[in-house]
Amino acid sequence: MTREQKRTIGTFLRYVLLIAVGIIMVYPLIWMVGASFKTNSEIFSSVGFIPKNPVITGYVKGFAGYEGMTLLHFMANTYKIVLPKVIVTLVSATITAYGFARFDFFGKKFSFAVLMSTLFLPQVVLNVPQYILFNELGWLDSYLPLVVPSILAGDTYFVYMLIQFQRGIPRELEEAAQIDGCSIMKTLWYVLVPMLKPAIVSCGLFQFMWASNDFMGPLIYVNTVAKFPVSIFLRMSMDAEVGFEWNRVLAMSLLAIIPSLVVFFSAQNSFVDGIAAGGVKG
Repeated sequence: MTREQKRTIGTFLRYVLLIAVGIIMVYPLIWMVGASFKTNSEIFSSVGFIPKNPVITGYVKGFAGYEGMTLLHFMANTYKIVLPKVIVTLVSATITAYGFARFDFFGKKFSFAVLMSTLFLPQVVLNVPQYILFNELGWLDSYLPLVVPSILAGDTYFVYMLIQFQRGIPRELEEAAQIDGCSIMKTLWYVLVPMLKPAIVSCGLFQFMWASNDFMGPLIYVNTVAKFPVSIFLRMSMDAEVGFEWNRVLAMSLLAIIPSLVVFFSAQNSFVDGIAAGGVKG
């Protein structure tokens, strides 16, 4: 057997393995699509994804919503949190990372150590003091407790990620910009931000998906049903006393993740570039 034949066989086997693993990982989502058109009895009697007697009651009841508020109302609530949170996260994390990566100031090492230590704190430890703080500020039953911490670069992981990327950018580019008369902020905007685009897109996607799926935050701070995001609305749809209408829950879940899928695939190339570059920087 020639070397070319061995390479061809090896490539073929790798593709077969990758396709098999891909099907295994994607199958639950495919099954979810099919199950949204099944009745409860059929969902629990078959593992196949093609419904025998398709029904659309799950989508009809899902759009009916709750007390006159449709699924779109709760999805709109979700993005009232997600969009501001993503925007302020990218701005605050980029500026904070720029400060740590490019400037020397008193207490920098100590501040960076404190910043990194917050990565090891589980959110459940912070829930009680944060709740007391936001209650004193009168922010309960609003979206402020979910958004304001991101304005202050409270999402440490993204700050750390951008610091590592900026350390891989030659300082000579900034020095050349400063010689041409650029201020600190202009240097950041016109020189660093374009080069940080893959990392910024990656941070934005992660924050978008995490904020969209956040359940505990809105559950703790938001009390009015009309302000609930779709994650809590889905939980409200599960009534343990009368039994779950699983096709309705699955249908609403599918509709709720469509925006996240659209955003992810729209920014897929930059996201992959950011993850690939992150493996060789820092």
